[in-house]
Amino acid sequence: MKTLIQTLREGIIPEDLKEIAKNEHIEVEKLAENILKGESVVIGYRTKRGPKVIGKGTRVKVNANIGTSTLRSSLKEEKEKLHTALRAKTDAVMDLSLSDDLREIRKMVLSESTVPVGTVPIYEAATLARIKRGAVVRLDTEEFFDVIERQLEEGVDFITVHAGVIKKLIDRYGKGKRLGGVVSRGGAITAAYIKSTGQENPLYEQYDRLLDIAKKYDAVLSLGDGLRPGAIYDAGDMFEVGEQEVLGELQQRALRRGVMSMIEGPGHVPLHLVKPAVERIKKLTHNAPLYLLGPVVTDVAPGYDHITSAIGASMAAWAGADFICYVTPSEHLGLPTKEDVHEGVIAARIAAHVADIARGFPNADNWDNELSKARKALDWDRQIELAIDPERAREMRKERSGEGPCTMCGEYCVFLILGD
Repeated sequence: MKTLIQTLREGIIPEDLKEIAKNEHIEVEKLAENILKGESVVIGYRTKRGPKVIGKGTRVKVNANIGTSTLRSSLKEEKEKLHTALRAKTDAVMDLSLSDDLREIRKMVLSESTVPVGTVPIYEAATLARIKRGAVVRLDTEEFFDVIERQLEEGVDFITVHAGVIKKLIDRYGKGKRLGGVVSRGGAITAAYIKSTGQENPLYEQYDRLLDIAKKYDAVLSLGDGLRPGAIYDAGDMFEVGEQEVLGELQQRALRRGVMSMIEGPGHVPLHLVKPAVERIKKLTHNAPLYLLGPVVTDVAPGYDHITSAIGASMAAWAGADFICYVTPSEHLGLPTKEDVHEGVIAARIAAHVADIARGFPNADNWDNELSKARKALDWDRQIELAIDPERAREMRKERSGEGPCTMCGEYCVFLILGD
């Protein structure tokens, strides 16, 4: 089977790509050009699970992470979180489960999701290492690659691979000053494997093998930021930038082989460094699609990190980031509930829409203009219909104002005054 990139290189534009381009409000020829340059990818293309374009010329997309931990695992709760994220209109979901029953969780997500699904295969490989060999860092290379292929065979659309966490960088770790340490789970497991065995990261050492598997399933590689900063103090340090240089090399190798890939980014970044960080990553990685976690712009707001990340995400997306991974209120505190998932998706969607307006995405502000018209006309039903979270808006109006005039201004409502 030829990959989408290989097909486009032959001058053939598939019919289903034309429909995807139409939904993304971009000319299909331009979309094809962006994919061929490695500046856009299509997640969900192979499985036809609500395919989305990530990258140049399209609106900013949002991802929602769900998944179990070793301390809390419930298929019922994960199903509720999945459907909560879908109702809140996430563009993609990732299953980050770490529990022993993670395959059952993933099977449910793949079966019920209507948007592209991503995973982090090292989590399953580490879980097998813990069960079979007593420690998550006792990875077995053959087992790891078997996990990757099995997940793609099951229908996973994109996978995070921490191929940029290499021995050269880990050997230097400790010589630089890092306040937050290595906060990526996949990055920490990989770094510990390198330090404990003295061997190279198998995903880097056998990257061509990884590309062979991705090519076979036309899956998108999300090149993970295993050394991302987990404290604003660490933003832009030698480890983060060093990894990004490696990711730029890996992105080009994937493109040459006909494999779509995107770049993951930080993390924790103070507001004034967000734009320079995005510009640096884009330059180092050849303007590949950029998938950011947040970034969180201050470390002092546990319980409100859906807000700190939305602030960072709007700035980052304005500067050129293409895909935002939500952060929930329970980040740094505990496994998210379905309510946290809802809050996280809505906050990230707000940030993405703000950025679409700032980036001048065609007609992005039409939505705002229509709501403003309804607000001026005191058309409450239309306002609620147009709200990014209609259910929340409806409940709040009912609780605060009932069916009558808004209790914020009462008889001093500017639209009543000016209307009279």
